[in-house]
Amino acid sequence: MDHNMPGMDMSPPTSSSSSPMSNGTMMGGGGMGHKMMMHMTFFWGSQAEILFSGWPGSRPAMYALALVFVFFLALIVEWLSHCRFIKPNSSGSRVGAALFQTLLHAVRVCLAYMVMLAIMSFNVGVFLVAVAGHAVGFLIFGSKLVKKEEAEKVASDLPPMTC
Repeated sequence: MDHNMPGMDMSPPTSSSSSPMSNGTMMGGGGMGHKMMMHMTFFWGSQAEILFSGWPGSRPAMYALALVFVFFLALIVEWLSHCRFIKPNSSGSRVGAALFQTLLHAVRVCLAYMVMLAIMSFNVGVFLVAVAGHAVGFLIFGSKLVKKEEAEKVASDLPPMTC
């Protein structure tokens, strides 16, 4: 019985020049005849794909815009982690509050995963602005430097992020 499937050859490459991995990058050929380079180690530079295919492109200004975007994504994740939209003793519906809280949680997780996927571009600049966005967001929305004493008694609407 032959268990081989077409296109599923698991044998190692025959020569080192055809190896899909070279110098910490993985080369992949798309079906449209273009090569895509995916870094497997951290690297410096503005030639990176962040979140979407072809974005930010090859222009340094678009790379800078992508860094600002990742920074604000991380900042918004921290804001959502420490905000208080639902009043503690509100007379509203518990079901409505629970649904709103669930929606906030889904948005926060979605944005946190987008930050994680941006970091997976392995670009050092993206990594640094993501950490900076989380740090500045925590400083503004979560630290004792900015919070009032009474606000410390009331937790945020969402539980803390856990890994």
